[in-house]
Amino acid sequence: MTASTALSLHRLADEQIATAKTASAGRSAQGVFGGSDKTLRQTVLALAAGNGLADHESPGEATLLVLRGRVRLNAPSGNIEAAAGDYLEIPAERHSLDALEDSAVLLSVVPR
Repeated sequence: MTASTALSLHRLADEQIATAKTASAGRSAQGVFGGSDKTLRQTVLALAAGNGLADHESPGEATLLVLRGRVRLNAPSGNIEAAAGDYLEIPAERHSLDALEDSAVLLSVVPR
């Protein structure tokens, strides 16, 4: 993507949700920004309802912007439910993510 192009996160979220619903793992992801020459990495991650990301370590500084659906971020410090339009800071501790309904999020990470 260049400065002269625009990416529709809404369209990408819908496409990734459709893919997640047919995937055996119930999830799909597409990078939208980042790479070996960038510090910031952004990914649209879609989860079919009832699926999620198992408990894992925090990747570094990270946030989630819920694009579609509802999710629950689970961490020792507490669980947070979020819906489309909500923005969450991912805690710097082990956590998991559950899709309460078909959902897509924009994950932004600055790895350690």
